[in-house]
Amino acid sequence: MLFGHFSATPASLPRRKQFNILLTALAITGAGGVFAVASMAPDAADLPVQQVLEDIALPLPSTALGAAAEATADAATPELTLFRTDTTRSSDTADALLRRLGLQDAAAAAFLRSDPLVRKHLMGKAGRSVSAEATLQHGLKKLNARWMAAPDDRLFNRLVVEQGAGGAWQSRLETAPLVASMRLASGTIQSSLFAATDAAGLPDAIATQIAEIFSGDIDFHRALRKGDRFAVTYETLQADGETLRTGKVLSAEFVNNSKKYSAMWFADPARPGAASLGAGASISALGGAYYTLEGNSLRRAFLASPLEFSRVTSGFKMRLHPISKTWKQHLGVDYAAPTGTPVRSIGDGVVEFAGVQRGFGNVVIVDHGKGNTTVYAHLSKIHVHKGEKISQAKYVGEVGTTGWSTGPHLHFEFRVHGEHQDPLTMAHSAETQPVSSAAKPQFAQVSAQVKVALAAAASLKVASAE
Repeated sequence: MLFGHFSATPASLPRRKQFNILLTALAITGAGGVFAVASMAPDAADLPVQQVLEDIALPLPSTALGAAAEATADAATPELTLFRTDTTRSSDTADALLRRLGLQDAAAAAFLRSDPLVRKHLMGKAGRSVSAEATLQHGLKKLNARWMAAPDDRLFNRLVVEQGAGGAWQSRLETAPLVASMRLASGTIQSSLFAATDAAGLPDAIATQIAEIFSGDIDFHRALRKGDRFAVTYETLQADGETLRTGKVLSAEFVNNSKKYSAMWFADPARPGAASLGAGASISALGGAYYTLEGNSLRRAFLASPLEFSRVTSGFKMRLHPISKTWKQHLGVDYAAPTGTPVRSIGDGVVEFAGVQRGFGNVVIVDHGKGNTTVYAHLSKIHVHKGEKISQAKYVGEVGTTGWSTGPHLHFEFRVHGEHQDPLTMAHSAETQPVSSAAKPQFAQVSAQVKVALAAAASLKVASAE
């Protein structure tokens, strides 16, 4: 990618098919956050377009100048700097990286090959954001590489390579805080959630969070319909203006089968883990939970599914048994998924059994208290042991085809005092906790701001590409 100090005419700018509005101000309080919404300007397509042409004086290449003329031009005209960005690859060498950045600088390449900091933190490291300042002669002036200090940290590392006052190349390693910003997006379901979020330009991590947030109310395996729609505000974490990773979904709205579900992240000061951070800090670091805009917690006692994404092949109903070939009541739900897919506990509990049981093959049984137990069967691997205390969403094993199984899948059961129940019904009937009374005034203020942000996200128009 190449950037120079040039101005493009409005007529030359293509209309984007999908876009997000970046909200540049995000002030976070101990109550969960204050949202600033960018003002919505008129549609750019409705504005008059005027083409402006202007001559820009540029220094001529040195090959076109005599020695005296070149010295005069250099003294009269400042040198033009070009900016180029790319991402490192594991196969990168110093020469390959510079060449991909459009640079031809033997001295810089030699320094990159020999410098200990560069060799340790840049060469062979894939996925690191690199930006270079270059001369018109394709020489390197300065190189910056940025990457996360730790996966969940709010700091990033910056490797700087530049020439010192005497012209010698030097490097240094710095640590700086990430800057949190907020983005808006919306989309409509045509085939799947991931297809819709891809069309809206959303990262997969945000799509997964949306599914997790509403998993207690919407079965994303069976209940999605064409025409369902969503709106979302989410956090991005940036280093020197470059987004290094996405953070947490801040608020979301999902319309499924004409019924609207809404959620917002809120740090209730009366709940354990609530914290207060300065403005610009990542909201992911705040202790909090998702609530409806009316103040009810979305964290139910049980998740709707033990798999994040899968296909239901057999529900809680009468069916023709695939092995015995007889009609009988299916006492659980089967999820088709590749071998090795993580299987999670749908609620807090204690592992009652972890081992082999005839037709179930490798199986885990979790006791959730009050007579509630869940069964996870045909596993390829088991990750827990009998007597272990586990929390909701803890991985108990991996999908497999052990026991009486015709292919890789998870057989899942929900039992109440030994009686089999429909797992989805049990998840929807689980109780939730409202926001504390002390936090209700603060919650009401934040909720009002969230409604404005979600309305702005939902109103985003899709422009056709030209």
